[in-house]
Amino acid sequence: MPELATRFLQAFIPLFVAIDPVGLAAVFLALGRDVPAPTRHRIAWQATVTGGLVAIGFLFLGKSVFAAVGVSVSDFQIAGGLILFILAARDLTQPEGAPSKLPDDFGIVPLGMPLIAGPALITTLLLLVETQGMPVTVVALAVNLGIVALAFVGSEWLGRRIGKTGLLAISKIISMLLAAIAIAMIRRGWSR
Repeated sequence: MPELATRFLQAFIPLFVAIDPVGLAAVFLALGRDVPAPTRHRIAWQATVTGGLVAIGFLFLGKSVFAAVGVSVSDFQIAGGLILFILAARDLTQPEGAPSKLPDDFGIVPLGMPLIAGPALITTLLLLVETQGMPVTVVALAVNLGIVALAFVGSEWLGRRIGKTGLLAISKIISMLLAAIAIAMIRRGWSR
C-alpha cells in the first residue's frame, strides 16, 4: 500500500472512532423524532457544518486558543460533559406528554458541538497533525464529516422502519447513553 494511503488510514480510523458516525445517527434520530423532515435536513447540515468549522478552527488554532485562555483539554472535556449531561437529564426527566424544549438549532449544540467536534475529536486532531501532517489530517476529517452527513440522512430510513414507539424507546436509551458519555467525559477530564 502506498505511503500516502497508509497515512490517510492512520488519520481516518482514529477520527472515525472519535466522531462515531453510527452513534451520531442514533442520537440525531432520537433528538429529531418529532421534527419535520425539512427541518431535520437543515439541522443535519447545520450540525455537520458546525462540527466541521469547530474542528478546523481547533485544528489550526487549538493549542494557541487553549494556551491564550488558560484552558486545557481536560477543562474542555469537563465542560462538554456537563452540557451533554444537562441535555440528557432534561430529556430523561421530561414527562412524555410535555413538548420538547430542545431548540430548533440543536444541530449546533449538542450535535455540532460537543458530539461531532467534541474533546475526543479535537484531541485526536491535534495529535494527528503532529504525526500525519496537516494535509492528510484535513482530508481524513473531510471524509469523516461526509460519512456523518450520510449517517444523518440514513437515519430517516431507520426511523421509518422503527416507527414512533420504537423511536421513543430509542430516544430514552440514547438519553441514558448520552448521560453515561457525559459522565465519562467529565471523569476523563477530571483525572488528567
